[in-house]
Amino acid sequence: MSELVSTRIRNTAGKLGLPHLAETINEYTRRADEGKMGYLDFLDLVLSEELAVRDDRCFRQGLRLSRLPHHKTLDEYDFSFQPDLDPRKVKDLATLSFVEGKANAALLGPPGVGKTHIAVALAVAACRAGYSIYFTSLDDMVRNFKAAEAAGRLTNKLGTYLRPSVLVVDEVGYQPLERAEANLVFQVICKRYEKGSIILTSNKTFSEWGQVFGDEVLATAILDRLLHHCDVISINGPS
Repeated sequence: MSELVSTRIRNTAGKLGLPHLAETINEYTRRADEGKMGYLDFLDLVLSEELAVRDDRCFRQGLRLSRLPHHKTLDEYDFSFQPDLDPRKVKDLATLSFVEGKANAALLGPPGVGKTHIAVALAVAACRAGYSIYFTSLDDMVRNFKAAEAAGRLTNKLGTYLRPSVLVVDEVGYQPLERAEANLVFQVICKRYEKGSIILTSNKTFSEWGQVFGDEVLATAILDRLLHHCDVISINGPS
């Protein structure tokens, strides 16, 4: 390829928002020459590489916006430390069929058993698959709601938790909520019902959620919507 044509392609790629192609066109042509590629094979190579670069860029951007505390994967989870946990159940969740179906996943168990690790790993997998994700502890979500309500921006703040395809709510039950706070959580659960997935972790059994939300009737209403389409995994092993 002549330098003039190479320069023209780089300029055109830049205008099209394809910086990777602009940087690597000479590498592509070298590989095409070595492989004696036809025109269609060469085009397939360029488009496939550009798609992979774009997907990786979107993935990294999604992780930056997700507020995840870390980016651990299921490969890093030590299932041998929790012999009562069936890895197949977790790996079934990792297929993300529940996300596709706008269903939920709940991870229950005492502190230190790896609930948050699994929740984050599922969120990372969802982000890799192109879904938008957002992570919050229940305490942080309630605190943000109260601050937004005081500033007259509650509707805007609700959008933060309603927009993502997958909302991860960590540490449900570590602090009991007041009735007004529980009502704000109820709004999120209701508005996301069958419209987006929730992954939550809790150190409380569902029978104890009346204490968490300060009202048995409200807790039942939350659970009705949350559990209608939900995979529940209990982890009862050592911390």
